[in-house]
Amino acid sequence: MDLLQPALGLFLISLLIFIIVFIVLKKFAWTPILATLKEREGSIQDSITTAERVKEEMAQMKAEHEHVLAEAKAERSKILKEAKDAKDMIISEAKTQAQAEAKKIISEAYTAIENQKMAALTDVKNQVGSLVIEVAEKVLRKELADKSAQESYVKQLAGEIKLN
Repeated sequence: MDLLQPALGLFLISLLIFIIVFIVLKKFAWTPILATLKEREGSIQDSITTAERVKEEMAQMKAEHEHVLAEAKAERSKILKEAKDAKDMIISEAKTQAQAEAKKIISEAYTAIENQKMAALTDVKNQVGSLVIEVAEKVLRKELADKSAQESYVKQLAGEIKLN
């Protein structure tokens, strides 16, 4: 049973050794440990503050980036619209110019055709006139006794005439 009851002398000596070790540890170990812990706590707090500041800067940069991106998209849309308008205007001008040139060419072609037609008609009239004169001259030169001989001679001459 002595094992279960503590000895008073052993208890006091253990208490005294504990108090001495506690004082020595407090004087030599606790102060540097607490200083290191406070330094570590300050470092962590600085890191948290820096991280929050960086987070705010990143949010600001993101907002600026989105603003610049929106401006770039607006500028791109503006440039594309201007390019489309310029393209449409150029196409419209080209169509108008092509139609004007086509009308001019058609008008010139009609004029040329009319001139050629008039020249051809004049040439045909001249040829017909000369043929009539030739036929009349040949008819008048030849002496014919009757009308049937005259008609057969005119038919013969008409067959000989080559039309161009």
